[in-house]
Amino acid sequence: MTIAISITKRVRRRVQVTGNVAVYTRYVLNFRDPYTGKRRQLFANSHRQAIARRDALVAAVATKTYADTSNQLTVKQAVEHWLENRRTEVKGSTWKTYRQVARPCIIGPLLIGTSAERKTYIETGTKPEGTCFADMLGPTKIGALTTSDIRRWHQTLQVQVGGRAANMAKTMLGAALALAAEDFGLRPPPMPTKLGRGRPKRKRAMLTPEQVGVLLKAARTDRQRGIYYAWPFLTGTRPSEQLGLLWEDVDFERGLITIRRMQERSGELVEATKSSAGMRELPLSPTLRTLLTEWRRICPRKDGALHRVFPGPQGGALTYWNWRARYFKPALIKLGLPYVTPHSARHGFISALQAKGIEVGLVAKLAGHANAAVTLSHYTQAVRGGEAAMRALEEAYAVEQKHA
Repeated sequence: MTIAISITKRVRRRVQVTGNVAVYTRYVLNFRDPYTGKRRQLFANSHRQAIARRDALVAAVATKTYADTSNQLTVKQAVEHWLENRRTEVKGSTWKTYRQVARPCIIGPLLIGTSAERKTYIETGTKPEGTCFADMLGPTKIGALTTSDIRRWHQTLQVQVGGRAANMAKTMLGAALALAAEDFGLRPPPMPTKLGRGRPKRKRAMLTPEQVGVLLKAARTDRQRGIYYAWPFLTGTRPSEQLGLLWEDVDFERGLITIRRMQERSGELVEATKSSAGMRELPLSPTLRTLLTEWRRICPRKDGALHRVFPGPQGGALTYWNWRARYFKPALIKLGLPYVTPHSARHGFISALQAKGIEVGLVAKLAGHANAAVTLSHYTQAVRGGEAAMRALEEAYAVEQKHA
């Protein structure tokens, strides 16, 4: 019995908040299990370590001491493997949130105590004196894990940390088990369904298309502020994507806007989006082209040069809270419209496109959603059909304008 093992190098680069480029390098051992024939992958942090692991595998197969250790993988190891895999796929603050959810809720053990004590454990890993821990799934081998184990674990989380945190942890666990099944040839148990979702969420308030039409009409005559509050309704971008937009990302000739970076709450630019799906191109609608063309002439400059599309009064960074307090909220109040959150403008954008019959895969692509339909694999970076979608959006929002 023999085994063929290839070693590949995987390099991923990520621009951090400080502007530094972090390079993550891993070496992957690719082979088929000599007993089952299933594809397997093992990982090493250096080429020397990869060669050592390869030689050890070859020797184990030659001496008939090879054993498939994948059935010994624990939930903790699977989650840590998933976290490492996601490190370079999402921006830093998102990855830290994943880690904070995983550490106490999945990797465990879960601290039972006050919220302050739980926060201390999450941030420092130190157990406060006089508190105790509840058993989590971390030490459980995936081969021994059952659906009922996951259900009981979820019920414990609902009591200790609330329904929302419990559902976040369940989603993360499902993703980690799916990756373990792909990378290690495991067969995890089915995830339980119909679990309690805690308190029902209030339906997000959104402006009607007629109300958005009123807002867009006002924006066309508000040369100094209009573009700031009309943008999210016309593009569906996240506030961090809007505030991180530079003029170099707007191509008037091709009629495209490229979303390639975000602005953190501190005002710093990050050369990354929330996920890889956030990197996208949006077609310029007629209204948006008009607003941007007029705004470019009077947009505040920094050091005499155009830089940010949505700068502060002096041409520098405009923070999220200042944008919301100075531009977004006052516009709604002045026009007598119901107050909605900036993110609800994104929901309205998606809802308006769906109501006009735009295919769900295209809507997901325009919105930068990571969980897009399978048909999205047929779309290129320059979204096909995007112009038709934007025309449909203009039609949806033009109702009030026709009668004004």
